[in-house]
Amino acid sequence: MKSLFKVTLLASAMAVAFNAPLASAADAAKKEAAPAQESSSAFKNDDQKAAYALGASLGRYMENSLKEQEKLGIKLDKDQLIAGVQDAFGDKSKLSDQDIEQTLQTFEARVKTAAQEKMEKDAKENAEKGKAYRDTFAKEKNVKTTSTGLLYQVEKEGSGEVPKDTDTVVVNYKGTLIDGKEFDNSYTRGEPLSFRLDGVIPGWTEGLKHIKKGGKIKLVIPPELAYGKTGVPGIPANSTLVFDVELLDIKPAPKADEKPEAAAEAGAADAKADAADKK
Repeated sequence: MKSLFKVTLLASAMAVAFNAPLASAADAAKKEAAPAQESSSAFKNDDQKAAYALGASLGRYMENSLKEQEKLGIKLDKDQLIAGVQDAFGDKSKLSDQDIEQTLQTFEARVKTAAQEKMEKDAKENAEKGKAYRDTFAKEKNVKTTSTGLLYQVEKEGSGEVPKDTDTVVVNYKGTLIDGKEFDNSYTRGEPLSFRLDGVIPGWTEGLKHIKKGGKIKLVIPPELAYGKTGVPGIPANSTLVFDVELLDIKPAPKADEKPEAAAEAGAADAKADAADKK
């Protein structure tokens, strides 16, 4: 069980390296239309059912792990994996504990090397494809490019003043990669996002200053103004990001010399005014 646990941790680490966490058994069941399963009557008691569920969960987990390894060019023999589990339970392993440890160390190094090589290859491809996308977008009507490399297209200017770094903004937005793959969407969540403007990626901090309250803008953000060479889960390294943003509200930061009570009263007054406007 100790060796099996190490393999499981290795699979998890590899999945994190790809920004693609392994699905849980419940997630896998939702995503894949499973064939008719044995009913609960197939088990004599809850312990049997629990044991089977654990095995099924582990099987799905390792199946996902094998698929991730194949993306690295590493194709493990599934029959040997199953044989290893069976032999371990029967206490008749073909390898000594030392052999298992050394083999797993070698395998871990191999996976890390392959994962690093793939990440570097993908990052280079993402950078090239992103530049091509930005060059094409730059030619569209009303698209402007700033000195930092940010591209934006104002769909609606809005009214009032533009937000400042210290302001809190309220937005609805949709974020996609250049291939159209969506990674975030406040509309589908049914809830706008509120944040201080200088607390997000540089592309947003700069981009939202080109519209006012009620405005709408499309931002095409180069990786240098987003998540760069590292990426984050769901966003690969060197990704150019595309955002459609609607600026719903701007809330100025309290003045440094303003008392907390006064700030609270001002906030309450603004809320009443907004409510009155909506009537």
